Order: sequence, then C-alpha cells, then structure tokens
Amino acid sequence: MFCPSCGFKNSEGADYCAKCGVKLVVDGDAQTTISYQPTDEERETLAAPERPDRATLVIRSGGRAGETYEITAKRTTIGRHPDADIFLDDVTVSRNHAVITKEAKSFVISDANSLNGTYLNRRRIEKQALADGDELQVGKFKLTYIAP
Repeated sequence: MFCPSCGFKNSEGADYCAKCGVKLVVDGDAQTTISYQPTDEERETLAAPERPDRATLVIRSGGRAGETYEITAKRTTIGRHPDADIFLDDVTVSRNHAVITKEAKSFVISDANSLNGTYLNRRRIEKQALADGDELQVGKFKLTYIAP
C-alpha cells in the first residue's frame, strides 16, 4: 500500500505510513458523502426571502459556537452587561462593548470605548459598515456577519 502523502510503499494492512506517519486510506475509509449541486431553478426555490431589515450574527468561536442572533432593531448592544441585546459573558468583553446600528440600507458596528477594542476582519475599528461574511471579534468571541 502506497502512502498518499509521501508515496512510500508500506506493508499491506498498515494503518499508518512507516516513513511520514500519515494515516493510510483503506477501502473501508473511503468517503461516502457526496455533494449535491442544485440547478439554477432549484436555487431560486431554495433561496431565502430577502429581508433588507434583518441581518444575522453567528458565534464561531469563544464559547457558545453556533448561536445565532438576528439583528432587527435600529440599535443592538453587545457586551457583558446583563441588559445587552447580545450578552457575551467573559472578562475579555466590556460591559458595554459595541453597538450595531441600522444606517440607511446597511448595518454599522461601533466600538463603545471598550477596553480590548472591537475588531472587524482582524483590524481594530471605531466605526465601520458591515458587509456579508465579515468576521467581528468582541473579546475572545468571533462572530460572522450575514447580510440581509
């Protein structure tokens, strides 16, 4: 059996490459999941209705990964304060850390004089318009912004 990584010929029945240590793929390890690509017509049917007044934040790391928050209000607060709209309970998050406001047709993130700062796509910001797919970091939490 040849190693898929380095090409070294290993003995039959080996689980790992004797040269580089990579796990060897045997017939039973083959991936059984296939991808399905919908047609253009199916995409139109599957597409979510456009809601220009709603955005979504998804926590990606920092604890509570996978939690989502819909941003619908004209002003959404983020912080460690129990009354924050998005409550992030960690010492790296200021009580009143950041604010998302609806301005014209977009949402804007503003730092609220937090101690550790607010980061958008790994850059510290004071105020910045959000775009689809932006990575927002508040303390140890990383969130992804999904545009309406």
